Amino acid sequence: MGATALTDGGAELFGRIRGWQRRHWRDRSKAERVELQTVVTGYVTTWVFSLSWLALPLVGALERRPAPVAVASVLLLVSALQCVEANRLTRTALDHYLGRAELPFRALRPAAVLLGLALALTLALAALGGADPVTIRLVIGAALMPFGLLYGLVTSIRVFLRRSAVLAVALMAAFAWADPDPVGIVMIGVLTGFGVALSLIASRCGAWTLSVLWEAERAREAEARLAVAEERLRFGRDLHDVMGRNLAVIALKSELAVQLARRGRAEAVDQMIEVQRIAQESQREVRDVVRGYREADLGVELAGAQGVLSAAGIRCAVSGEAGGLDVGVQSVLGWVVREATTNVLRHGDAVRCDIALRTGERGVVLTVENDGASAPVSGRGSGLAGLRERLSAVGGTLEAVRVGTDVFRVTAEVPLSVSGVMA
Repeated sequence: MGATALTDGGAELFGRIRGWQRRHWRDRSKAERVELQTVVTGYVTTWVFSLSWLALPLVGALERRPAPVAVASVLLLVSALQCVEANRLTRTALDHYLGRAELPFRALRPAAVLLGLALALTLALAALGGADPVTIRLVIGAALMPFGLLYGLVTSIRVFLRRSAVLAVALMAAFAWADPDPVGIVMIGVLTGFGVALSLIASRCGAWTLSVLWEAERAREAEARLAVAEERLRFGRDLHDVMGRNLAVIALKSELAVQLARRGRAEAVDQMIEVQRIAQESQREVRDVVRGYREADLGVELAGAQGVLSAAGIRCAVSGEAGGLDVGVQSVLGWVVREATTNVLRHGDAVRCDIALRTGERGVVLTVENDGASAPVSGRGSGLAGLRERLSAVGGTLEAVRVGTDVFRVTAEVPLSVSGVMA
């Protein structure tokens, strides 16, 4: 069916879009914007075809006789009901295609009944000679569109095309009774095929594009979770390497000291002194591991930011060199790069992002500028607040402002030398 199966991570991701109708356009992700556009397009398409292919041609070409006027009036009402029913099921049909929910075929029965009624009224109008053949063919195409847009999302392409072919043959046979002209019969088949193909393309293309975007979102979140898990494993491995051997030695020497103390031997004191030394050394090594785990390397963060943004389709240019800077400065600015990059990916809709690093007499200045102005403004967001606290502790500053209408800039300035930096 082309539906993308839900994963646990995908279910959590899709849960976030349920309130998208109440949020501002700038606060939505790219996938959410495309979804909104797809749904609105589905709503509008049914009414556009009903108006342009049915209502306007029928009103202009209708024979002003009581019977054709009555049939045409009911047909217009049925066409409006078709559009209303299609709009009601558009969101559910899209969710069905994306694998979020099931849409049973019985839910399409009202739409199918309305389609059959519209085609029957069109046949009656043709039999009464109430409109010219060209108008009749257009009305057939307009009647097929609302149901086709829904049906194309809930069934396979093969089944859709096979049943559409059967419908086309049935319509050709039925309208041959009203108008036996061979050219007209062939044109009804051609227009029926055109209508079902157009409805299939219109429904499937947008839904398929949306499914690809959501798959990319799930892949990005999975990659982030894997990166976190890998970092946790690395930290656990490093901590085990540092503490495992030392704790084993402490346990053995403590046991030895207990045995010596029970025998009243003075060597017990020496063993406990050794235990104390190893414990102090272990404490120092743990601090080194934690410091290395928490400190961010600026060069690594710049390269990582450029890679991640490029992978997300955002042009990223990095200027300036991190080499030669104080280790504390690199750690603080590395966290700024990390948080700013996260904001660009999470909150904005950027096309480009420029990262500049320059060293002056007063300190080191890092600027991250992107054209996704939906990122948080100054004073908002726990990430930016945390960065301000981090920079303030070492005598630095952080400024996050909009520049113009669509540019968001983060500027961090720190002294040339920073000591005692911890994350």
